[in-house]
Amino acid sequence: MSSYQKDKGNMGEDAVADFLQQKGCMILERNYFIQGGEIDIIAVDDDKIRFVEVKTRKQSGISSGFEAVNNRKQKNIICTALKYCSCHVVDLQPCFDVALVCMENGYVQSIDYLENAFDLSDFNSLF
Repeated sequence: MSSYQKDKGNMGEDAVADFLQQKGCMILERNYFIQGGEIDIIAVDDDKIRFVEVKTRKQSGISSGFEAVNNRKQKNIICTALKYCSCHVVDLQPCFDVALVCMENGYVQSIDYLENAFDLSDFNSLF
């Protein structure tokens, strides 16, 4: 990953963290990493713990960031979230969200936030 892509990704994650805080969420972790997976943002909102995947794209980009969160990526996020929950006391409902940040000329143009973008229902084989 190039330095430019990393900076763009960090800007997108910063924008989503700010967005969540403005909505009343408390950010617990940023870039939570274990071997085999990473979660961009972990936040608490009322009775939910939100595991948020952030995708940052050019506004005129060809592919949607939502498409990039395929079954394999979802499985990695879920496994990482399970590891997080096993290492921390969590008595909240897990929620898997995806945020798409559109940027142009180095500035955030919009944030599309999809709550409950996926769940555990398609991943019974994990348990």
